[in-house]
Amino acid sequence: MSAALGSVPTDTCACSQPASAGKSARKAQKSAVASAAIGTPAIAQTAWPAKDKTVKVIVPWPPGAANDALGRLVADRIAAKFAQLKSANKKGLVVYIGAGDPHLAATRELALAFDRAGVDVLELGVPFSDPLADGLVNQLAAQRGLESGTTPPKLFETVAAIRRESQIPIVFYVYFNLMHRCGVAKFIADAARAGVDGLLVLDLPPEEADAYETLMRNAGMCAIWLVAPTTPEERIAQIVPRGTGFIYYISREGVTGMQASVAGNLADRVALIRKHTSLPIAIGFGISNPEQARQVAHAADGCVVGSAVVNQIAQLGQSPDLVPKLEAFVKSLGDGVKRK
Repeated sequence: MSAALGSVPTDTCACSQPASAGKSARKAQKSAVASAAIGTPAIAQTAWPAKDKTVKVIVPWPPGAANDALGRLVADRIAAKFAQLKSANKKGLVVYIGAGDPHLAATRELALAFDRAGVDVLELGVPFSDPLADGLVNQLAAQRGLESGTTPPKLFETVAAIRRESQIPIVFYVYFNLMHRCGVAKFIADAARAGVDGLLVLDLPPEEADAYETLMRNAGMCAIWLVAPTTPEERIAQIVPRGTGFIYYISREGVTGMQASVAGNLADRVALIRKHTSLPIAIGFGISNPEQARQVAHAADGCVVGSAVVNQIAQLGQSPDLVPKLEAFVKSLGDGVKRK
């Protein structure tokens, strides 16, 4: 990578709220929940909501305010999405793109297009100068994101703009080194305020994650953990109970990137993980076309497609065809995933 960490613009980590900012919001949450709990009891009410109905919670306040935080306690977008899919006997599609590639305006437009196309969860890679877990395609996307001026504060603004038009669940794919430089508490607080639903941190060992997980719980965000094909069962048993939202199973060894075929032991590995968690399991790394997406989703609760999408973004760049062509491509992926 040609971009160095020191070359990132000086406002890269200018997160706007101190680490203690969540305390008043949490007090408000507790008070509101307590008031609701001791309110006038209902009399002779039928069961609600109906088993086959979806309940939409609308929070008419800006992201990050106390009422927004309370809304997160009531309605977890990621959990609600996977519950909706399970009820419909369908599998989920998670799509990854590098934030700011080719620029943040395109990231917003793509997010809205993906929502229209039926993407269930949007995964945004936060640009970082040393993305060790990524293959060349996603490394170059991170570099383009840095070169377009993408910083965490600007990305938070983009997510807030998406939230004004869409409730698609959003997960950040981020390296802990970057969070540490920003200030972990500030990064999490600003992400939650913008409307981010979860973080997938690539380089944070679970043994070192207690403080991080506490901050995530207090912010109402999902801490998503990875399981590798080489992870032994005793370590799976330690990792997956810590997760919230869903478990991300890496389908093969190595870094991200498109592959000609999918691994043959996915069902066995997913069964092993299910012994230790009831969370949904999504499989990623190497999935590049609708048929592969269908095969992978058949073995789990959903699949993650990244490099194949990022590669098309690289090819189309600033073309006016970028959004419509990517929307059509991810719709074909979704059709493959949801095909029974």
